[in-house]
Amino acid sequence: MKHSTISVAIALATGLTLTGCSEPSTSSEEPSAQTEQAQADNKQSGYKLVNASQDRLNIYTPVTLETDLGHLSDNQKKMLALLIDASVIMDNLFWQQAFGEDKTTFLGKISDEKVRQFADINYGPWDRLNGDQVFLSGFEDKALGAEFYPSDITKDELNNAEVKDKTGLYSLIRRDENGKLYSIPYSSAYKAELDQAAALLRQASKLAQDKEFAHYLNLRADALVNNSYQASDFAWMDMKNNPIDVVIGPIETYEDQLFGYRTAFESYVLVKDLAWSERLAKFAAFLPELQTGLPVEDKYKQEVPGSDADLNAYDVIYYAGHSNAGSKTIAINLPNDEEVQLQKGTRRLQLKNAMRAKFDKILVPIADQLIVPEQRKHITFDAFFANTMFHEVAHGLGIKNTITGKGTVRQSLQEHASALEEGKADILGLYMVEQLLKKGEITEGTLEDYYITFMAGIFRSVRFGASSAHGKANMIRFNFFKQEGAFSKNTDGLYQVNMEKMGAAMEKLSNLILTLQGDGDYQKVDQLIATHGDIKAELQKDLDKLSEANIPVDVTFKQGKQVLGL
Repeated sequence: MKHSTISVAIALATGLTLTGCSEPSTSSEEPSAQTEQAQADNKQSGYKLVNASQDRLNIYTPVTLETDLGHLSDNQKKMLALLIDASVIMDNLFWQQAFGEDKTTFLGKISDEKVRQFADINYGPWDRLNGDQVFLSGFEDKALGAEFYPSDITKDELNNAEVKDKTGLYSLIRRDENGKLYSIPYSSAYKAELDQAAALLRQASKLAQDKEFAHYLNLRADALVNNSYQASDFAWMDMKNNPIDVVIGPIETYEDQLFGYRTAFESYVLVKDLAWSERLAKFAAFLPELQTGLPVEDKYKQEVPGSDADLNAYDVIYYAGHSNAGSKTIAINLPNDEEVQLQKGTRRLQLKNAMRAKFDKILVPIADQLIVPEQRKHITFDAFFANTMFHEVAHGLGIKNTITGKGTVRQSLQEHASALEEGKADILGLYMVEQLLKKGEITEGTLEDYYITFMAGIFRSVRFGASSAHGKANMIRFNFFKQEGAFSKNTDGLYQVNMEKMGAAMEKLSNLILTLQGDGDYQKVDQLIATHGDIKAELQKDLDKLSEANIPVDVTFKQGKQVLGL
């Protein structure tokens, strides 16, 4: 019997409790108090808002992260508290990687409360949704390599240097007293913090009823202190049934905009919807079939997606570190390890409470401003959920290793790898929806729903700024669609999707991205981003309309043990 997975999404998501709060949350469990003396000192030496108006501070709308914990045992609730404690450590480590200065000292020098909250959301003095523009006095442009590398390093210097673990995911590059580059593993650089986090994970494992989850927690604890994460990634892939999950450690490479090599610390604490996850599971089975049907030459789709890939639905109850900085993730596709992906596939986690908040508070108001009235009826949560979900599934399609002997796609495309991979997942996710609609496996809605909601979703995501991987991916897609006539604008400046040309543009862009990845062609990708990866003046005017209408760019969370009653 065929199930309408997407209709289930509405029923469940509608029942979620998403309560606003009076102010944006801080990213750590407890905000640090300032003394009266410190506040007085700030007036003399504090950081001031620059390059931004007071209105810019309002681009995030607050959402309370909560879910029903009534079905969990006392031990499981204790586990959640421990996992949140470990996540706070990841949050503090990301502050070190992204900014380098002590968080408490830095925030304590900002006297204006709203500016301080904005700095907290951005994990430093750079506006993540505005091309990392400096918004506080006394700071220079953000280094592309964040704090992973010496501030004065160049790409050529590292490329030509003889350094152990030069392209390592889990190490920092530093200079010795003679200026020579060397690497230091995270497990050494952050030893005290990682030892503490590992102890919390091991403590949580003792409370776990599910043996696979306990095994994963112990291996993840080992990984934090021995700098080797693959075993824990395999264990996470084998963990299917536990109602609690945690994604924790150094994971994504987006913060390293110099090379795209080094991972940043983050964490998600999750409560699983077992029944809904079971309904989603069937879609992963179509990956091998969809891989063979990709609109590209056979040599670019010769890899076979892992057979253990699965889909899961969760309520997220805590974000930390990279996942909490600036724009918030609403779906996860992990692990990133290419060997694990080829052997096991990946797990795709849909964060349905965060997803619903963004749909209601951001996507629908955007559509009312920019989409022609006759197509607004096609903006649906069904389609938004499906497009987001299949974006994550589509990460498993295509190719992980170049066909030209240049190593992995990630290694060959360096700092552009993430942007092109996100672009691939976006466009192939839409391709998957189209194919599954034709097969009758998705029975809710029409192709118009998915195409038009996808178009509105570009306006939502491109507001994250063209400096991020996701922002570049969105701009490439928008400019490519414009070039191909996939949409038009009427005399009122409203957008209308051309269904036929949208389908043709989707296929053409899919072919282009898959070919560039398979060839590992850094120069052509660099050229594509240079010509298509920025926000043109016409689009900027449309985005300004959204700001004038006071539509938030993203959400920020009130979260933590107190919010959950733990």
